[in-house]
Amino acid sequence: MSLVEIARYQDVYEADLAAAFLASHGVEVDVTERFQTTVDPLMQRALGLRLMGRADQADKARDLLARVRAGEFAADDEGDLPPGEPTTRAVGRGLALFMAATGGFASTSLPRRLRAVHWVGVALIGAVAVISVILALTGVFSPSW
Repeated sequence: MSLVEIARYQDVYEADLAAAFLASHGVEVDVTERFQTTVDPLMQRALGLRLMGRADQADKARDLLARVRAGEFAADDEGDLPPGEPTTRAVGRGLALFMAATGGFASTSLPRRLRAVHWVGVALIGAVAVISVILALTGVFSPSW
């Protein structure tokens, strides 16, 4: 059997999805240039990825892909997650700001527990803020703002 080009893609994931879809419909295909494009991702744009299939199944494969592009196989669902509540969003934003302020997102590594140094810094900032408010309320210190 000779192989012919069924389609060409710019992204390895899109090519893999198309290959899996066609395989689920009984069309045997292969994604070529996978090795070159996964070793150097910039080559995806330069080479592209060809979806190669048997010549006797090429028309069926192209027809299935055209039907996918037309939206024939699209599911009409609205997602499985319920919409977020305002309270949940506010708490999430507050936690994210707290983690960012205390250094919880300081690197690209996985999230880690806060170290004691961070807690000491948070405590010092809090103490300075409380002392400033007390001094401002007693009149000892009057900020210019």
